[in-house]
Amino acid sequence: MEKRYRLQKDRAFQYVYKKGHASACRDLVLLLAPSRQLKVGFSVSKKVGNAVTRNRVKRRLRECFRPHLGDVKTGLYVIVARSSAAKATFQDMQRDVQYLLRKQKAFLEKPERAPAGDQAAKQAEAGSRKEGSRAR
Repeated sequence: MEKRYRLQKDRAFQYVYKKGHASACRDLVLLLAPSRQLKVGFSVSKKVGNAVTRNRVKRRLRECFRPHLGDVKTGLYVIVARSSAAKATFQDMQRDVQYLLRKQKAFLEKPERAPAGDQAAKQAEAGSRKEGSRAR
């Protein structure tokens, strides 16, 4: 994850803890506070394990969140790992992150598009109209 998306200052974490809305599952807690920019922070306490274990959990969480950067609303996100996250597989973490983002309604609304076949037919019809008007 790029540095510009990282939440690093203690004051920013404290703001999210106070103003944010939390959702939880077995291994993770996701806090989301409103903001104009998109920033993500990760909190893994010593209860999770030693430094090697905590860093592995943080690396996995960063990689789980990275594919969703373009799909989520702006805001300050903090993901807190519970002690059971140390034993969780990468696939479990991916599923949990996606579940929590859906639970928080953090995904952007995608505009509905017509099926590809309908668009192609409309473009072909519009093209034939233009050609027909030129022939006259």
